[in-house]
Amino acid sequence: MNLYEKYRPKEWAGVIGQDKVVEQIKQLRQRGLAGRAYWISGQSGTGKTTIARLLAAEVADQWYVEEADATGLSPAALNRMESSMQTYSMGKGGRAYIINEAHGLSRPAVRQLLVLLERLPSHVVIIFTTTNEGQLTFFEDKQDAGPLLSRCLRLDLARRDLSKAFAQRAYEIANKEGLNGRPIEQYVRLCKDNRNNMRAIIQAIEAGAMSAGK
Repeated sequence: MNLYEKYRPKEWAGVIGQDKVVEQIKQLRQRGLAGRAYWISGQSGTGKTTIARLLAAEVADQWYVEEADATGLSPAALNRMESSMQTYSMGKGGRAYIINEAHGLSRPAVRQLLVLLERLPSHVVIIFTTTNEGQLTFFEDKQDAGPLLSRCLRLDLARRDLSKAFAQRAYEIANKEGLNGRPIEQYVRLCKDNRNNMRAIIQAIEAGAMSAGK
């Protein structure tokens, strides 16, 4: 297992730099997280997939969480998804569907999702993730994203002021793995050089970028 997956947060307390979104989700928990669609946007490596999986885990056990890439989401696949939504799962009872790279949704998929989200069962969550912040259109034919986004609860991840928080976490990981040979200031520089992409930061550490003598 690579270091990024090894240290991916397994609980909300481990999410770094996204306090506002985490607090939003905790407040929503009081009214119930299921029966909703969520739209998580943010630049690469800032926590979209981690937050999507933690959110899914609030509603459904691991075996009832499905992930798909938006570009491969055909009408037939959406039909199968909607069919599986109609039954409760074991354990927590809910079902969760994570659709990554949502900016790549096709026109037929968007059309079908508009209907599906109107009748989303109360035990189901659909979570879209995308790197397109402030999205106005989808890639295919520049179709208007407004109707679909209006059916989702928006969670926009922070992209600024992440370097210090990410550097501290990267420093801790490097220490645990015996890969640290640099002061914390150089981790801040590493974060900035990698545009606060935690995946890229940890991959650089795993490749020995912060080891002594490098």
